[in-house]
Amino acid sequence: MTDNRVLLDWGHDALRLVIDADQDGRPRLRHVGGPDAAPVPKGSGAPLPLVEAVVGGHGRHWSSQRLIDSVIGARLRYRSHDTRRDGDWHQLTVRMHDPETGLTAHVVYRSPDSIPVLRGHVELHNGGRERLDLESVTSLVLGVLTTDAAQLDTADLLRAENEWLAEYRWQRRPLRQAVPALNARVHRPNGKGCFTTSGKGSWSSAGHLPMGGLSDRRTGRTWLWQIEHNGGGWLWECGERADAAFLALSGPSDIAHGWSHRLEPGASFTTVPVALALAETGGVDEAFAALTRYRRAIRRPHPDHHHLPVIFNDYMNCLMGDPTTARLLPHIDAAAEAGAEYFVIDAGWYDDENGGWWDSVGAWEPAASRFPGERGIHEVLDRIRGHGMVPGLWLEPEVVGVRSPVAAALPDEAFFRRHGARVLETGRYHLDLRHPAARGHLDRVVDRLVGELGIGYLKLDYNLDSGSGTSSHPGETPADGLLGHNRAQLDWLEGILDRHPRLVLENCASGGMRTDHALLSRVQLHSTSDQQNLQLYAPIAAAAPSAVTPEQGAVWAYPQPEDSLDEVAFTMASALLGRIHLSGRLPELTPDARSLTHEAVAVHKAIRNDVATAVPSWPLGLPGWDDPWISLALHTPDTAYVTVWRRPGDGSEDSTVLPLPSLQGAPVRVDVLYPSTTKARASWDPKSAALRVFLPSAPSAVLLRLSARPE
Repeated sequence: MTDNRVLLDWGHDALRLVIDADQDGRPRLRHVGGPDAAPVPKGSGAPLPLVEAVVGGHGRHWSSQRLIDSVIGARLRYRSHDTRRDGDWHQLTVRMHDPETGLTAHVVYRSPDSIPVLRGHVELHNGGRERLDLESVTSLVLGVLTTDAAQLDTADLLRAENEWLAEYRWQRRPLRQAVPALNARVHRPNGKGCFTTSGKGSWSSAGHLPMGGLSDRRTGRTWLWQIEHNGGGWLWECGERADAAFLALSGPSDIAHGWSHRLEPGASFTTVPVALALAETGGVDEAFAALTRYRRAIRRPHPDHHHLPVIFNDYMNCLMGDPTTARLLPHIDAAAEAGAEYFVIDAGWYDDENGGWWDSVGAWEPAASRFPGERGIHEVLDRIRGHGMVPGLWLEPEVVGVRSPVAAALPDEAFFRRHGARVLETGRYHLDLRHPAARGHLDRVVDRLVGELGIGYLKLDYNLDSGSGTSSHPGETPADGLLGHNRAQLDWLEGILDRHPRLVLENCASGGMRTDHALLSRVQLHSTSDQQNLQLYAPIAAAAPSAVTPEQGAVWAYPQPEDSLDEVAFTMASALLGRIHLSGRLPELTPDARSLTHEAVAVHKAIRNDVATAVPSWPLGLPGWDDPWISLALHTPDTAYVTVWRRPGDGSEDSTVLPLPSLQGAPVRVDVLYPSTTKARASWDPKSAALRVFLPSAPSAVLLRLSARPE
């Protein structure tokens, strides 16, 4: 095999991948780009293996603080490859082998037709005679994020900080600030800087989203990536190597999470899937559009993704976990009058102790004290159905309180354990869904709620971080046990929907602490936040489509009787380009506030078919936490919906200009969709492709529709 020999050239009309071999016959991913883009010159970019696998006893090279440079990765040799079609998906599998250990690696690349996104994972098999202890395995490695050294100075690194009540806060800074140029006379040329972001604990998006990006300020060429794992064990690395930017994406590792996995002879291990989106031009917005289309392509089909029913949930700025028959009935009537199609009873419905339920949950039976009389909770559920709405319940399935009878009924092996004892977190144990007793218990709960109570919606919450995981099995590290549970959780969700295909599942973890596309590819909705302040929710709602498709991102809209009409319109507008989670004290609203609420629901219903297929952009850029002006746009082929928020702030003008370059030169009609009472004004300049929006007061918000107008 000659130096830099091309092994294969693979792709479709939106994406091209080129793999060649180095002088020793090791395959290297030389190019990922558009179908017409030229691969980087031979010998350029970081000469990185297709997979890096660190195995105990086989070590790393000198740069021991990074996944890049594993000994095993350097030894893997090409064996064969094959390509195939799977419906709309193209797939390439490259097979490699390490003759010393007997380890084989199948690197699998998949890409949906006409979408410039590459999905990757690696399947390892121990074909040797001795046990191998895996300490890290990459799911995707690419050494040519940039095509020449000059781009290192014009590239920006993106990552999203993600905290409870402050989700999806994207940060952008020059790559050179994160990865400074080092002196090659002192440091080896191949051992240059690296920036790392990783998950932690059992919340997949605690601290940061499992996402990142690299965008060229000069050309707009942008990469976005996501790690599709529902636990905190994930890691991405972006840095400089051989005058090019490289990227490595992986699940848990020894260095970041204390992870290892015993791979016995004949056994196999599969990494977590990851995805990489590319926009050759168009910048961050175009890359997020591609990622949105990809996210729709990987998720489980469900009617909810097309119908987008309006949901009332009694929690946020409403009953706040204290439901009773007397409190619920007027809210059910008011929700139905507003146009809600689902009514969800949130936390507390199982509580017979008036707020002392935190450490007693697990049986998930309706509380007689909250739903008195012969019919109990059925009086409430029948009232919901009588209005034509579907009833739903809140559930926190993975936890069992220490005072719950379930804690004593299930064996120790059904729970997370470390050091031989159950993991105890704030008065709760954590179920291990790999164990049949744990899964059987939850299956019986769900089947009873759906079959006996007629529940059509379950809000699945997760309000604790279990830490490093569980070491229930012999020789298991906690991080590997957590990975096993995470995968069992996905299988459990699939099983629920197989048995109850019209049941709607919502993903919640104290709001957005599990924002990941392992879960979001299975469930139908995602709770974007628990933020109770309507003004602080605006940047969360605006940025949410960067992390979840618009039709899955549930945004609280919670009008209060003490709110001004501008504030009522503000909170309702925040949800119109996503999914409405209606709440608040609707029965107490004034007639004008009630009218604004009903109007918002009606507007959402009129545009929701477009929301289900549109792609997002941010005319003012991804929102900053304190920005006085915020904007989100959703685009269909002939229409753009634009929400604009104005918040009080120093230097806040009464108007702003929104660039919409995709409409350059087009004759556009601008309509105000919501609120009808607004004093907002908007004008379109086709030459500059800019929309000027005037909002005279703060806080206030408006939803606009821009549609192509015949010449």
